[in-house]
Amino acid sequence: MADSQLLEIGRLGRAHGIRGEIFVSLTSDRIERVAEGSTLETEGEWLTVVSSRRSGNRFIVRFAEIDSRNDAERMTGRVLRAQPLDDPDALWVHEMIGAQVVEVGGRERGRCVAVIANPASDLLELDSGALVPSVFVVESNAETIVIDPPDGLFELVSDDGELS
Repeated sequence: MADSQLLEIGRLGRAHGIRGEIFVSLTSDRIERVAEGSTLETEGEWLTVVSSRRSGNRFIVRFAEIDSRNDAERMTGRVLRAQPLDDPDALWVHEMIGAQVVEVGGRERGRCVAVIANPASDLLELDSGALVPSVFVVESNAETIVIDPPDGLFELVSDDGELS
């Protein structure tokens, strides 16, 4: 898989202990990213997870390619990337970016340009500037996101993208 198709899933933190373990902070909610046997990329180098255990909101991970504290310290701060997971039931952010957003009735609302993390529900940001809570997504694929928004959701944004 080309590097451009890899997704950022976390970051390497400080070294832990003397045998090469290192803290990993995930930006993904998929903890299988640090499961034994997983492969992760950082700056062109592939790492294989030997073991991991939770430590607060991070993980302490042992990689096959990191043998010492010195090796782990050299990796501190690096971004971890991985191949997309194959889960047909999941709605992936990277698949939503660029998709056309259409209401159930067929009205086109624009393209999704970003997905903004929000505690209540992630928000789809459209090229018009409109924000659509992901709870209104009915179905999605790489080309189209079908939404069923409540009345009035788009009334705050005019046709030229300016707030009314």
